[in-house]
Amino acid sequence: MQDLKLFLPTPIENISLDGHNFYLKRDDLIHPDFSGNKARKLYYFLINDFPNISKIISYGSAQSNAMYSLSVLANIKGWEFEYIVDHIADFLRENPHGNYAKALANGMKLIVNNEYVSNNTQSHDNGILFIEEGGRQKEAGYGLETMAKEIIDWQITNNVQKLNIFLPSGTGTTALFLQKHCYLLNAEVKTIIHTTPCVGNSDYLKEQFFMLESDERLHPTILEPQKKWHFSKLYREHYKIWLKLHQQTGIEFDMLYDPIGWQVLLANMDKLDGEIMYIHQGGVLGNESMLPRYQRKYKDMV
Repeated sequence: MQDLKLFLPTPIENISLDGHNFYLKRDDLIHPDFSGNKARKLYYFLINDFPNISKIISYGSAQSNAMYSLSVLANIKGWEFEYIVDHIADFLRENPHGNYAKALANGMKLIVNNEYVSNNTQSHDNGILFIEEGGRQKEAGYGLETMAKEIIDWQITNNVQKLNIFLPSGTGTTALFLQKHCYLLNAEVKTIIHTTPCVGNSDYLKEQFFMLESDERLHPTILEPQKKWHFSKLYREHYKIWLKLHQQTGIEFDMLYDPIGWQVLLANMDKLDGEIMYIHQGGVLGNESMLPRYQRKYKDMV
């Protein structure tokens, strides 16, 4: 795979959903193979040289967006890539598709061994670069600082004095560093980051924030989801809003995080004073496996 030419800064578009107007930051358009929040979080490793590194090791789920992005990075750098999961479904192993298939095509070596993860999370020796699950580490701040600058430059140019930015979170790394750098840029405009937990609950998300930043002033504002959803489980309301987004905006969103994100955002519109921007974080390759599951389960909605 050749060097990537990234489409930065990403465009900001106007969209409408159920009569509400939003700005949409199209980070899904950074690059077909390296987009969204994973491109931002791995940007530091992409643009810098690491002559002593020969292998990346990371871990997570077998259909992770981060897994695929890491496989792209490893391919570009000429590094080996080992990815550890605690399990893999027999159907996926026998019928590779989505992020898993793409990562395998890029040379990923999959290891199913939960103890391997816990025993090697601090390994940086012997030419190995260890990347935390979902890219949750301090180097992610580099790419998120570039996004913060893009957004604040846009605010100043368009005279948007107060902007509420919303994005759903897994580890919360993107939301944290985006809020931190918007705050530290100390611009003449006000930029407030809001997020909601899609994995675990708000307490889990706060723990993730403190792992990367002790100063609570730099933490995003957490909006509580209106109900408890189990991550990656299929819900009629998730599919309904995903279909509605596509019908009303013509844009494809991720099927894991964005349905939760948009439901929480719409339920909290009365709490947000000022303009609202939603961050499209990419991840749509995962829809290749999620969409057929939804279509089979909710045939009446197709």
